[in-house]
Amino acid sequence: MTVTFNHTIVYATDKHRSAEFLARIFGLPKPQTMWSFVTVALENGVTLDFLGAEGKVSPQHYAFLVSEKEFDQIFLRITAEHVEYWADPSRTRAHQINHNDGGRGIYFRDPDGHLLEAITRPYGSG
Repeated sequence: MTVTFNHTIVYATDKHRSAEFLARIFGLPKPQTMWSFVTVALENGVTLDFLGAEGKVSPQHYAFLVSEKEFDQIFLRITAEHVEYWADPSRTRAHQINHNDGGRGIYFRDPDGHLLEAITRPYGSG
C-alpha cells in the first residue's frame, strides 16, 4: 500500500497575502487560484491550499525540508524582509539558527502567526 500526502488547508485572514508570503520566502512558484483556495505547490504534487477565514486564525506549525543552498536563500529573504526568526519552536532563542542533527533550522511566523520551519536535515537523522 502506498499513502502519499496530497494537500492541506491553511486558514488565513488574507489567503492571498499568506500564500504569497510563503511562496516568496521559500522561493516557490507563484500561488494559483483554484476554486475558493489560493494554492502553493510543493514537490511531488503536494499543495498548501490557503482558505480565507473570518476572525482569528488558530496558528499551526508547518515544517519544510530544504537543501543547504535553499536554506541560505530562504535565510537571506527572511533577513531582507526583517522577519523575526528563532532557533527553537518555543521562540526563546531569537535571531539564532539551530544545528539539530548536523543540519540547520529556523522557525518564523507567517502573517497569521502560523509557525513555519525550514530545516536541512530531518529530525532523528543525525
